[in-house]
Order: sequence, then C-alpha cells, then structure tokens
Amino acid sequence: MPETLLLTFGWMLAALAGLLLGAIFFGGLWWTVRKGLSSRRPALSFTASLLLRMGIAIAGFNWVGHTIGQSTWQPLLLCLLGFVLARPLVLRLTATVTEIRHAS
Repeated sequence: MPETLLLTFGWMLAALAGLLLGAIFFGGLWWTVRKGLSSRRPALSFTASLLLRMGIAIAGFNWVGHTIGQSTWQPLLLCLLGFVLARPLVLRLTATVTEIRHAS
C-alpha cells in the first residue's frame, strides 16, 4: 500500500511539474511577443527568450526523468501531458488580461 501511494504521489508531482513548466514556457512566450516587438533588438529578445524557455523546459523534464521517473517513462509522459495542458490555461488567462486592457 505505501508503495502504491508513493507511486501515485510521484505521478501527480510529475504532472504538476509539467503544468508549471508549460506555464513558464507559454507564459514566457506570451510576454516575449508583447514586449519583444517594441524592443530595440527584437531578434535578440526572441532568441534569448527561446533559449531561456527551452533551457528551463529541458532542465525540468530532465529533473522529472531522473528524480521522479527513475528510468521509467510514465512520469515523463505525465509531465508532457501537464506541459501540453498548460497551453490552453495560459491562453485563457492571457486572453482575459488582453481583453481587459483593450476594453479600458
């Protein structure tokens, strides 16, 4: 029983890590598009943002794979699922913020 509980906790932690990584990745993309176009060097802003966001995502997936997954594929799959599910959440939150700003 405790082993099953630990396994379930690990899988939940992997999914939450994926949600957090996705929120950072897609939220950072939204922020970059909003701020990057008005910067003096937009190409540098977009490139630096991409490298930073990808580095954080790769490091996070690596952490999940080595710490939570311990050489199994299920936690990585759950992390990927959380990452992908973060996109519509970020879209919904950023659309609300954008609509509020444009309405004012």
